[in-house]
Amino acid sequence: MIPVLLWCVASYVPFVWHPLVTVTDPGGVGYFKPGMRVERTEFDKQAVAAVQAGLARPVGNPANPVYLPAPHEVANAMITAFSTPPQTRDGQWLHQSLWHSITVIFWGFLISSLIGVPLGILCGAYNSISRLFEPFTEFVRYLPAPAFGALAVAILGIYDGPKIAIIVIGTLFQQILIIANTTRKLDFGLVEAALTLGAKGRSILTRVVVPGILPDLYRDQRILLGWAWTYLIVAELIGTSTGITWFITQQARYQHFDNVYAAIIMIGLIGLSVDMALAWLGRRLFPWDQATKGNER
Repeated sequence: MIPVLLWCVASYVPFVWHPLVTVTDPGGVGYFKPGMRVERTEFDKQAVAAVQAGLARPVGNPANPVYLPAPHEVANAMITAFSTPPQTRDGQWLHQSLWHSITVIFWGFLISSLIGVPLGILCGAYNSISRLFEPFTEFVRYLPAPAFGALAVAILGIYDGPKIAIIVIGTLFQQILIIANTTRKLDFGLVEAALTLGAKGRSILTRVVVPGILPDLYRDQRILLGWAWTYLIVAELIGTSTGITWFITQQARYQHFDNVYAAIIMIGLIGLSVDMALAWLGRRLFPWDQATKGNER
């Protein structure tokens, strides 16, 4: 609540900041218009000049720059974005933009997980596979995913394909290394006990290693899903302009910054809600996990 409180103070307490003045009555200043925002020093200068010239003094209220709307304006924008049509011909409803972005995130992270999870487990369980894949993975993970944007468009077209590809590239190689490291942290005593009981080869992997790392693997995926959201904004700038990035860009172009803040807050709320739901599900799936119990307390 502290950032919200500071936001409210900056928005509603006139003497805290408010470097601009919103003109309510232009008085004798010719170029002032009602609703116009001007610098406080310029407003005072024109007010003095108007009085000296025997004209009516302009009247205005302290205001912040257009890029910092008040909380109630953002709240109203969040409501109207879901209930009123877009103001521009090429605009999108907020829920349409959000749903499109969620779809891109889903497919990108799903493809990344289908490749990264099994490969990460194999790299962590077998040194030979680790030596084969991890050097290349270490190299590629330092390459910025947006650098592949032009190549992705050339190969996959201008629609959602390159956006999904950027999310895959941005999360896959990190996913392999993190899951491999998680697999290596498995208590080796469990493997020794399985070997003593006669387990061999694949059964050790499927009946000891994978069940043993599941709680930590689940937490890794929760963290990596947040990374996928960070790559979304960059990914949606590639190819056709769609999704929540397009919505934010369009609203900023027309200086509707209340809608910009509303969209950003909605992204945070969706991400937080999904993470909380996954945390709740994790406590139900892995009730024996001590880390989960500690978080619950």
